[in-house]
Amino acid sequence: MLPSPVADACRLLDAAVDALAAAAGPGASAAELVETLRVRESVVRRLELLGVQVVAELDRRGTFAEHGYASPTRALQDLLRLDRGVAAQRVAVAEAVGARAGLAGAGLPGAGLPGAGLPAKLPATAEVFAAGDTSQAHVAVIARLLASPPAGRLAPEIWAGAEIQLADAAAVYTPRELQQWGTALLEMLDEDGPEPDDGPPPQVNELRLTRFVSKPGGRLVGRYDDAAMFEAITAVLDAKAAPLTGEDERSGAERQAEALAEVCGWVLDHGELPAVGGRRPTPTVQIRLEDLEQRARSGMLEFAGHLAPTALRQLACDSGVVPMVLDGAGQPLDVGRLTRSIPDGLRRAVTARDGGCAHPGCDRPPSWCEIHHVIPWEHGGPTALGNLVMLCRAHHRQIHATDWVVRLRDGIPEFVPPAWVDPDRTPRTRPRTWGSTPAREGPRIAEFA
Repeated sequence: MLPSPVADACRLLDAAVDALAAAAGPGASAAELVETLRVRESVVRRLELLGVQVVAELDRRGTFAEHGYASPTRALQDLLRLDRGVAAQRVAVAEAVGARAGLAGAGLPGAGLPGAGLPAKLPATAEVFAAGDTSQAHVAVIARLLASPPAGRLAPEIWAGAEIQLADAAAVYTPRELQQWGTALLEMLDEDGPEPDDGPPPQVNELRLTRFVSKPGGRLVGRYDDAAMFEAITAVLDAKAAPLTGEDERSGAERQAEALAEVCGWVLDHGELPAVGGRRPTPTVQIRLEDLEQRARSGMLEFAGHLAPTALRQLACDSGVVPMVLDGAGQPLDVGRLTRSIPDGLRRAVTARDGGCAHPGCDRPPSWCEIHHVIPWEHGGPTALGNLVMLCRAHHRQIHATDWVVRLRDGIPEFVPPAWVDPDRTPRTRPRTWGSTPAREGPRIAEFA
């Protein structure tokens, strides 16, 4: 690290942490250990405050936008390697308690003048946060509460009084307790509640699909207020979910679940569906050629995770096998300079290797992604597996508009951050699974389609 005030402060901070760790060593008393915890929490809260102030100042200066980021959240994800939820919370806290620029243009990007500071959006909360009486999590709770519909119906002076009460309570309650207490406070202040609506209640029609994190498969949770939609679904399931025989021991819920999957499978095989990511939607199973030769011991679905051996062998028996050996054999994996468009077989090969957006920390699935030429096609880059990487639209735009660099090393995409994100520009890669093991010639993959 180059000599600078920040470097000097960092050395002092390291020394202070080392001294605190030594004070809490094996010979420390219980009282000293407890005091260490209190000191540690006080320091963490001061550092949280510093982080919020820096994020607010960078956003006010337009630094994130200058580097091609549409939102501070995305910038913090790359800069600090944070999950999106954590980065979004920091940005929300910065917006709530950070200093704001004046309205006359001062301090805004391109104005060239320092900003005339305005009070924080939540001044009372900013005060207790700066005093170290609350944590960043408390501030996030207050910001959410005061952005809720009940708070939005309060008169400005009552809203300001509620913010003061919430800030005072934050020094007493945990974030969860503050959420409960604050919700009750706002409901009490909002005596009249929402304005009466003589019209029909709004219809809610929604279906949420969530993949299990720790095992294959996922969960579907739906609600249909539209009677016609619900009737169409139930009519199909009622017809398909009847017991197969008098000895069918499946429960009604099991029969309905299997009926829905059977109907969707029929539509995939015979229905008219729009292209997804450049190809017709088709369930895809990736399996190593070695496993296929040994009676298919395991496989990976694009959306639902690993397949059990029994289910995989059944699928292999009933499906056509499309060889996918990522060295140019079988499917047209190397189409040279003939075209910049991505043939279906080549896109499947990139999908098998990258499994979605290849940028570290991104979880966009293949159906939401595009194919990027590492060496641009117009500059002589071939439309071949060794020159292609799968990116979501946001990261595809980032690669073209900023100093991020993507390259392939040993057949695996790696991303080099710009110097402002990482002065050492250390390459970053996404954790690999067995289906994307690095190999110079590419993994040997077979695919069922």
